[in-house]
Amino acid sequence: MDDGFLMEVCVDSVESAVNAERGGAGRIELCAGLVEGGTTPSMGLLQVVKQCVRVPVFVMIRPRGGDFLYSDREVEVMKADIRLAKLHGADGLVFGALTEDGRIDTELCTALLAVCRPLPVTFHRAFDMVHDPQVALETLISLGFERVLTSGCDSSALEGLSLIKRLAEQVSGFFPPGGGITERNLQRILEGSTASEFHCSARSARDSGMKFRNPNVTMGTSFSAPEYSIKVADVAKVRTLNAIAKNIL
Repeated sequence: MDDGFLMEVCVDSVESAVNAERGGAGRIELCAGLVEGGTTPSMGLLQVVKQCVRVPVFVMIRPRGGDFLYSDREVEVMKADIRLAKLHGADGLVFGALTEDGRIDTELCTALLAVCRPLPVTFHRAFDMVHDPQVALETLISLGFERVLTSGCDSSALEGLSLIKRLAEQVSGFFPPGGGITERNLQRILEGSTASEFHCSARSARDSGMKFRNPNVTMGTSFSAPEYSIKVADVAKVRTLNAIAKNIL
């Protein structure tokens, strides 16, 4: 925390983690698969990131993309990943789980929280898929989550700003906004939400160093990111967002 606010940057590489810290991030959310909204990173990535940065690193625990309704075997994977993340130096953990009718899965969250402790835990944007945000809020408070990352149950934090503000009035500081935050809208989001934290990726595309390129092959689906364009946290963007927040708060 610096000057009354904290900027968390979600990253999926060592380069992005280093850039986020250099730009002024106060915390890192470490993920893989940002195209899918973030999945569990490798423990090798966590180990090297912890060697390269000094700010706290919170690790995403999400075994796959898609919905937040997990099978028994997926739950076992999540528990194993939590134990490994703690072993390899995670400073906090990030997860979310819902029932089929869009409510917080209290039984599963309770079990996962027990494995996470004593580390702090964030409930991620699974919150944006709940049936009733205010009921979900009370549930998460009673379970003991430290914070909830949300775009206000809308496509971005700007569109969901009114709900974020209403929820934040119930629990001050519990709802760092995240989702589509840029230097163009951060001021409106922070002023409208009265948040003391915010979450962003602050990425730019960097061209690959590959000289030989095969244009006929892609490594993922037709909708996947191009192989020869790499997105990384941009030091200048992180610094700009940092400066905007300092001027506001």
